[in-house]
Amino acid sequence: MKFLCDVHISYKVVNFLTGLGYETIHVNQILNKWNTRDEDICSYADSNGLIVITKDYDFRDSFFLRSTPEKLIKINLGNISTSELIKSISDILNIVDRLNSNSSFLIEIGKGYTTFTDNQRV
Repeated sequence: MKFLCDVHISYKVVNFLTGLGYETIHVNQILNKWNTRDEDICSYADSNGLIVITKDYDFRDSFFLRSTPEKLIKINLGNISTSELIKSISDILNIVDRLNSNSSFLIEIGKGYTTFTDNQRV
């Protein structure tokens, strides 16, 4: 699996996922760094087979309206510690691994819930 962490996701998350053997980059390492437009992030992620991890609702909206990014983890946990965020992501990695063979999915992590949406087009 390969991940792209959006601007509000800590580099500690990048380092954690990299330490587990996943190719993981931060948006500040590509294109126009923190100034990269959401649609450019989506295009980059889709072109490179990356799963976007974000707190930004615009990506969720884009997933449903434009089917991009194709693979998305949306964090709905508010202001939590980075260690809590890493734990929440760690808890779903086995599910992400199973869904990764799909052409499209959305996982939302909230306080007390995790939802999975498959945006397959028929």
